[in-house]
Amino acid sequence: MQRAGRHGQRPPEGGPMENGVGQEPGTPEPPGPAAPRAPRSRPRLVFHTQLAHGSPTGRIEGFTNVKELYAKIAEVFDISPTEILFCTLNTHKVDMQKLLGGQIGLEDFIFAHVRGETKEVEVTKTEDALGLTITDNGAGYAFIKRIKEGSIINRLQTVCVGDSIEAINDHTIVGCRHYEVARMLRELPRAQPFTLRLVQPKKAFDMIGQRTRTGKSPGEGRVVASGKETLRLRTQGPAVLEEEPSPSEEEAARRVDDLLESYMGIRDSELASTMVEAAKGSPSVAQLAQGLDSVLGEFAFPQEFVAEVWAAVCHAKGNKE
Repeated sequence: MQRAGRHGQRPPEGGPMENGVGQEPGTPEPPGPAAPRAPRSRPRLVFHTQLAHGSPTGRIEGFTNVKELYAKIAEVFDISPTEILFCTLNTHKVDMQKLLGGQIGLEDFIFAHVRGETKEVEVTKTEDALGLTITDNGAGYAFIKRIKEGSIINRLQTVCVGDSIEAINDHTIVGCRHYEVARMLRELPRAQPFTLRLVQPKKAFDMIGQRTRTGKSPGEGRVVASGKETLRLRTQGPAVLEEEPSPSEEEAARRVDDLLESYMGIRDSELASTMVEAAKGSPSVAQLAQGLDSVLGEFAFPQEFVAEVWAAVCHAKGNKE
């Protein structure tokens, strides 16, 4: 997803040669268009990675989206990309606040969480809401990001944050987006038991503290960055370097993410940022609704939700100005 308030930055291009190079002394060069500059090669953006349950450190580069990132990690560790459930940044723990989304800080260390044990859980829906917040990894797996305290799911000790939802009543949901899975769960009838097939991430050495730096040695290819930029992964086209969002945009995105959870049972910071970006360019609620429908029509946002998004963005903007 595109992040609100960010502008792509590309490495500068230039060349060592200007007009007039090689002309005879004293002979004026006739005026004309400047010679094209020779492009410089892009800096190598190298990231360090480990398997979250334990592995040597690998180095990856040259990816533009999440699927390509998973493929690069899988190649380093000689596993299938489908083994990777999700990635966290700078910690090997199942920390939903550290999930890798559509962007990576240029000094982030990537930990890949892979498939562990499969388990089946029978659930009886005694209330409309199960108490789950769903997200997905951008490559076909939806998983549990949050469990509400005191909810139906919270009373089931075998269901944990980080578990990937593989099937509902033997109907596979691999390849579905998180909002589709949330909708399926919401539409299940009350008082009728159903089965969830879950895959938990493989775990090991939980006693180790989280990592905050890449720990690269001086001779290694290091990421060139100011520390205030991220690599934006795109579904189409090349990845680009982008600046951090403004404080008002960050606050607006947090508010919209909270709204997504309350209305739809999902959390998606990238989706929230995209909606904030759309709201910035829309002078009214009606135009925001049209804009969201054109780019995010599959979500079928209700009108009252769009109005809440508009209010959240305006409130955040007003607080920071």
